[in-house]
Amino acid sequence: MTLYRIADLYSCAGGAGWGYARTGRLKPTGYDIVDRPRYPLDFVQADAVETLKRIIAGDIVVDAIHASPPCQKRCSLTRGTNAHLADRYSDFYPETRELMEATGLPGVIENPSARPDVVLCGEMFGLGVIRHRNFELVNWTTDFNYKRDHKKHRGRVRGYRHGEWFDGPYVAAYGNGGGKASVQEMQDAMGIHWTDVREELTEAIPPAFTHWIGGRLVEHLDATTLEVAA
Repeated sequence: MTLYRIADLYSCAGGAGWGYARTGRLKPTGYDIVDRPRYPLDFVQADAVETLKRIIAGDIVVDAIHASPPCQKRCSLTRGTNAHLADRYSDFYPETRELMEATGLPGVIENPSARPDVVLCGEMFGLGVIRHRNFELVNWTTDFNYKRDHKKHRGRVRGYRHGEWFDGPYVAAYGNGGGKASVQEMQDAMGIHWTDVREELTEAIPPAFTHWIGGRLVEHLDATTLEVAA
């Protein structure tokens, strides 16, 4: 049984990487410009764009790539309440996408600007967060229908909205105050218990998301391997 290597770029604390590892068929290595001592798998402190260039040059050999470029510039909070802060943030999505295409390898980009080839939600996996995320598939495809497979939300996200308190089955795993989730609640809601750093948890992808995508990616890699062998 082949074990495939996947580069986890802009890895943060490893929510995405851990999900891929859970497939049992993908071996992630995290790459982040910031040292992430709590990353639960192999980790290299390195710039993601430079890492992609090294993959293209053949200096780093992997079978697939995941990237979660920083999303502060395009996230819903910046587009709304914090629109005046948008110019403070850099947008790494365009260059990341271009370089990932140039590798020729199958890849996954998670970002608000990403083409929504796959859109996942915590309710689809029974999680305590909603956390809709767009995933763009680079150099490969999979059959998925979000409208068909998306489950109806069971209620609201708990917290204050414009000074009014709302209760609900989901916690707000971002920011601070206003009824936002505690660190323990975020850990439990997303299934991430190897870090207790709030900033890392607020940026994390629930591993259930990439566990699901990783299963489809493994199917694609297996099929490609068989085609080459034939």
